[in-house]
Amino acid sequence: MQISLFQAVLLGLCACLASMPGLGGTTFGNYTLGRPLVAGLIVGLILGDMRSGIIVGAAIQIIYIALVTPGGTVSADVRAISYIGIPLAVVAIKGMGLDPASKAAQDMAATLGAAVGTLGTVLFYGTATINLLWQHIGWKAVEKGDFKKLYLVDMGLPWISHLICSFLPTVIITMAGAGMVDLMKLYLPMDGIAMKTLFTVGSLLPAVGVAILLKQVINKATDFLTFFFGFILASTMGVNLIGAALLGGFFAVINYKIQMLKVRPASGAAYEEEEDI
Repeated sequence: MQISLFQAVLLGLCACLASMPGLGGTTFGNYTLGRPLVAGLIVGLILGDMRSGIIVGAAIQIIYIALVTPGGTVSADVRAISYIGIPLAVVAIKGMGLDPASKAAQDMAATLGAAVGTLGTVLFYGTATINLLWQHIGWKAVEKGDFKKLYLVDMGLPWISHLICSFLPTVIITMAGAGMVDLMKLYLPMDGIAMKTLFTVGSLLPAVGVAILLKQVINKATDFLTFFFGFILASTMGVNLIGAALLGGFFAVINYKIQMLKVRPASGAAYEEEEDI
């Protein structure tokens, strides 16, 4: 089974749409179109084998079901996993004559998805690095009061970044086949200058992301207590992401109840005063 140029182009466009918040929102793009479970269906439709696409997508989704990118920290790029890893896995499974539902096929899909996901982090940081150029253009436009130019910065210029780091790699790798991943890892070793440069620049971006997050949620010094509470649970008690989220939900409900108790007396006093008048 070979992937045609037309099919590779469609996969490349999906990879771009899955990682560009400006085109459909993060909810539609990264957290829906970019998830392996959804991408498996789309890849199956493009390759003409929906069953294999869905099964492979579900098998890979289990591995990355709790994958998040807090502050821009990326351990694996789901865009690459979804639109490079799944097509390559489907091609490899069909080429070996395996049943997609078999354990051997799913193990191979998981291994290939992990390899491509690690390779995809390079593409992710490459995109983020190029986008820094457009950010500077946007800041200059704001300083000059040219707010209309922000539409170009948000909707137009990022296409250049994604064409370079999403579209072209997806088209080339999917057309070349599974052996392309090993070839790229051979000629672009992780300890090489190019990879070290990208990862060094990319490692600085999470600090900016966390700082922006803190600016949004921290209003007073005591707010840091709840912010670091999850980190303390993870480091001292080994609580995983789901457990921390549930505990956070409990605290959110308690805080909501407390805030409602503060509001009700004030509302009642205003009502009584209005009746006296």
